Amino acid sequence: MAELTMAELTVERTYGEALWEAAKEAGKEEVILEEGLGILEILKKEPELRSFMNYPGLSAVEKKSVLKNIFEDRICRELMNFLYILVDKRRTVNYEGIIKTYKNLVEKEEGYVYGTVYSVTELSDERLAQIEQKTSELLQTNVRLTNKIDPRLMAGVKVLVEGKIIDISYRKKFEDMAGQLKKH
Repeated sequence: MAELTMAELTVERTYGEALWEAAKEAGKEEVILEEGLGILEILKKEPELRSFMNYPGLSAVEKKSVLKNIFEDRICRELMNFLYILVDKRRTVNYEGIIKTYKNLVEKEEGYVYGTVYSVTELSDERLAQIEQKTSELLQTNVRLTNKIDPRLMAGVKVLVEGKIIDISYRKKFEDMAGQLKKH
């Protein structure tokens, strides 16, 4: 995935926060989260739909008509209206980032903190959940982690949450052993 520009990150944050405010006002934070993630899954499974929504040569009227046919009576009115706004403002390309921002706001409201777990290879969802649980217990807070690859670790993982580092990588163990050998 390409790196996002600061402008794109700002767009995603601005729209994600606007959706959050509208959801809170309507009392539909969880409904919009569930439906928004559902739409994201559909867009991932149907690349033609994603391409259609992001194609600049089509009018907003055409795009809204397709959205209405697919999602009307399947998602709440607030999310449907939000999709229409994204179409009008030509921001459908930012949908995934907007929904991720929204999800983070929901979880933050529920008391979650965010961090990164570094590993040599991509972690399975189950392994990531295990590490989140162990880290949450250790730090005594609800933790959500994003997995990033770091081939320098050799094996094991390193977790970074709010400035705290939990390093259980083999590289760290070797560095510790080397330090001990230098002392003797």
